[in-house]
Amino acid sequence: MSARETFHIEILGAADRAEPDSVLSRVSVRVEDLAGAEERALRLFARARVPQRAGEPAEAVRVIDGAGREVFFRSRFDEGA
Repeated sequence: MSARETFHIEILGAADRAEPDSVLSRVSVRVEDLAGAEERALRLFARARVPQRAGEPAEAVRVIDGAGREVFFRSRFDEGA
């Protein structure tokens, strides 16, 4: 049996002064490693940015490990980099 870790993926909207971390959606995933969580986060981020999606557009995605540390972050400005 392989060890699986829990990661929390947060899709972030535009930050403003009242709410610096505007979380649009949050998903918890259990995967083998950080690479699996990053892959899932990027897929969710791409889906959240499609033009047909209603609501506020996604600005960034981040992955938080089980200890509460941010271990991955990608903004719309980092795409393709």
